Amino acid sequence: MDLNLAGKRVLVTGASKGIGLATVRAFLAEGASVVAVSRGATPELADTGAEFVAADLSTPDGPRHAVETALAANPRLDVLVNNAGGGELPDGALADLLDGDDATWLDSFQLNLGAALRTTRAALPALIEARGAIVNTGSSSARQPQGVPLHYSAAKAALNAFSRGLAEKLAPQGVRVNVVTPGGTRTAIMAGPDGYIARVAAHLGVEHAELLAAMPAQNGMLTGALIEPDEIARAILLLASPTLPSAIGQNWAIDAGSLKFV
Repeated sequence: MDLNLAGKRVLVTGASKGIGLATVRAFLAEGASVVAVSRGATPELADTGAEFVAADLSTPDGPRHAVETALAANPRLDVLVNNAGGGELPDGALADLLDGDDATWLDSFQLNLGAALRTTRAALPALIEARGAIVNTGSSSARQPQGVPLHYSAAKAALNAFSRGLAEKLAPQGVRVNVVTPGGTRTAIMAGPDGYIARVAAHLGVEHAELLAAMPAQNGMLTGALIEPDEIARAILLLASPTLPSAIGQNWAIDAGSLKFV
């Protein structure tokens, strides 16, 4: 199936690992050119040959810097993938019923909502010119807030609302906006030795591997396994593809059936 992505120019944030890295690789495999944005490069990202722009998207000026740098090299932009997200969990936050103080909540919203908002704002003129597409990476925790920090769930829920409202505003300009909502995915946050799940395991006094192995069943994932980043990337490509012109304002859950809603 030809997704008609060959020759398109794509900007992917949070591109150094996990879903972002898989998305970079998938677009390149379709013949697109990719600008990969993250705080720092990784050897895996460098191996893709994608154009790299270093930026901290959690800062007020980081998104604008990233987009302006990309457009200075080539003013065309067909697809924006707002994938940057996650965040740091300060010491003691797991013992807090609200999962952190005000600063922790603000930092989480800056990264998980503000980065997408600011990057979109900076990229919008180019995307309107190209009649392009925006795909935002959400989280199943936005619709089922358990097992992750509450501020992360709340920020991702806000991203869903932002995305749906933006879809209405931009459709008349020829720009499609959609969301991919991953369930439990094998990323550094989940599987990394310093990731969130490893810290939860230490807090509970259990082995990280034991907790990770139990999570699919505990979260109602019908496959019994974590999702691989490549699968999320494939969904992102489909929503970015001009072969799906009527996919507007959608929120695709790739969650192994863990969201039990009709």
